Amino acid sequence: MTSPALVDSHCHLDFPELMEDLPGVLSRAAAAGVTRMVTICTKLRTEPAVRAIAEAHAPVFYAAGTHPMSAAEEPMASVEELERIALHPKMVGIGETGLDYHYTAESAAVQRESLRIHIEAARRTGLPLIIHARAADEDMARILTEEHRAGAYTCVMHCFSSSAELGRAALDLGFYLSMSGIAAFPRSGALREIFAAAPRERILVETDSPYLAPPPHRGKRNEPGFVALTAKVGAEAFGMEEAEFAALTSANFDRLFTKAAAWTDTGADTGTTPRTGA
Repeated sequence: MTSPALVDSHCHLDFPELMEDLPGVLSRAAAAGVTRMVTICTKLRTEPAVRAIAEAHAPVFYAAGTHPMSAAEEPMASVEELERIALHPKMVGIGETGLDYHYTAESAAVQRESLRIHIEAARRTGLPLIIHARAADEDMARILTEEHRAGAYTCVMHCFSSSAELGRAALDLGFYLSMSGIAAFPRSGALREIFAAAPRERILVETDSPYLAPPPHRGKRNEPGFVALTAKVGAEAFGMEEAEFAALTSANFDRLFTKAAAWTDTGADTGTTPRTGA
């Protein structure tokens, strides 16, 4: 029986835990039915390495930005720099960016400045914004709403595990919620209810690997192939068959990540395109 086609909308293939066995990781993902994945650059100085992974592997796309927990330590990104990086044919999203007041509340002001820069880059490029939010629901909802009023952009709340209020605020703006392995944890019933109450056409699935492995791998290294385990739980939450949920979330991915949906493997991404970003 063929596994239903899935997309891992957020992973970190450049992290050592996955790079040490990248051929095996990609092989197991394909065996699990994962036909595409987006690997995320969290510091712009590592963009060339992340880009190289996408160039070398047809199923892999990438996004780039400065993670909020690194915002105070890394050079501040500019809209123009993000626009240049976005010229690459397999660069399909802006981020991850956002706010994290759990671990790095002391850099809140810098995080907010960085977030607004990334939003403007998403607005100008037409690429979806990829948001990390932790312990910052009020500021996150306020900034996303203020900026959307100033000019529309698209967005996914990656690894969504925040409050129902932030979820509703994001959905009201037309944004997407992405389900990670957290939603599959036994004690995440309230989170599953938030997803189940959301419009089906706004749900994505992801691993955030190498972190947050779903059961039965919880506490161990996560990898893109495990998105199938989270999708199984997602299907149950929505009262759908697994294949139906896989098709739904893949279609949702294509609707949001339009550049990835339109990409064809012509070989142009393997060394002949102009190099941008650093």
